[in-house]
Amino acid sequence: MLPLPPEDLPPDALSDADAVLRRQLELSTSRYFFEACEGSLQSLLMECRWSISLANVPMLVIYCPDALRNWRVLSRLTAIAHFLARFSPQAKIRVYSPSSTGAPLDVRVNEQGVL
Repeated sequence: MLPLPPEDLPPDALSDADAVLRRQLELSTSRYFFEACEGSLQSLLMECRWSISLANVPMLVIYCPDALRNWRVLSRLTAIAHFLARFSPQAKIRVYSPSSTGAPLDVRVNEQGVL
């Protein structure tokens, strides 16, 4: 395989404009994901703090404010994964429990069979 010419390689560092564009893309993706969800999932997401980041793969990050909402989010992971998979089959979901102890739960949407 031939190496790419320098003009086809990504830049060494991202500019401020690149960061702004990435943030706008994340916000748009978040909005479209939210609008794609059915009403009860939208309600659940509104009870939590959440965002979508587009680093290596799209990742939905959910911060649960209490144990009840954490349980509700975990019990609806399959449905959440279904809607997120529409955007990318490689997407991930990360759920932070209300206590800051322990590691967050990470699940890939293509692992729906284990949910």
